[in-house]
Amino acid sequence: MKKLILSACILLAVTQITKAQKGFKPLFDGKTTTGWHTYNKTNVGSGWQVQDGTLHLDPKTKGTDGGGDLVTNKEYKDFHLKYDWKVAPKANSGLIFYVHEEPKYHATYSTGLEQQVLDNDGHPDGKITKHRSGDLYDLIKSSSEPVKPVGEWNKAEIISKKGNLTLILNGVEVVKTTLWDENWKKVVAGSKFANWENWGTYKSGKIALQDHGDEVWYKNITIKEL
Repeated sequence: MKKLILSACILLAVTQITKAQKGFKPLFDGKTTTGWHTYNKTNVGSGWQVQDGTLHLDPKTKGTDGGGDLVTNKEYKDFHLKYDWKVAPKANSGLIFYVHEEPKYHATYSTGLEQQVLDNDGHPDGKITKHRSGDLYDLIKSSSEPVKPVGEWNKAEIISKKGNLTLILNGVEVVKTTLWDENWKKVVAGSKFANWENWGTYKSGKIALQDHGDEVWYKNITIKEL
C-alpha cells in the first residue's frame, strides 16, 4: 500500500510539473549556442562558453572575437520567459528584451528593456536606485529584493502580454507596469533613455544576455509565446 501511495504521489508531482511547463520551449538546449548569435554579428563570441548546462560568460576566455551580448535568432512579441542566473562577485549583467537588431543601433540596450542582473553589494550600480537586481533598469524599482547571495542561483521571469509587463524574481512579483501608454512615455522621459531614438518603442524583438565585462552564468532559459 505504501508503495502504491508513493507511486501515486510521484505521478501527481510529475503531472503537475508537466502542466506547469506546458507550452514552454527551451531557448538554450544546455549543450550548444544553437539559436543564439552575438548582436549584429553571425557568430557567438568566444567569451560565451557552454559549461555544465549553463551559458557562462568568462571575460578571461575572450579571444579576438570578444564576447558581446548574445541575442536570440528569433523575435518575440507576447511571451512568458523563465531563466536562472547567478553572478560572480562585483559582476553586472542583464536580460534585455524587445531588442531591435539593426546596425544603426550599436548595442542591445539601444532599444531593449532590461531586467537587471547584479551583485547588489559588490558592484557600483548597486548604489543607484532602479539599477539593482530585479529592477526594470533605470525605469522602475523593484517592490522588494528577494535576490539570493552572490554565487547562488536566482530564478527570474518576464511576462509581457498586450503591453502588460510583470517581472518576477525568485517567485516574488517585483515590478508590474504597462508599456507604451502615456504613463510609460512619462517613465521613459524621466530616465537616461529619454532622448534615445526609438528606445522602448518596439512591440516585438529579440531577447539578449548582456556582456557587461563581468562573469555571469545563465541556464534553464525557456519561453512560452502568449
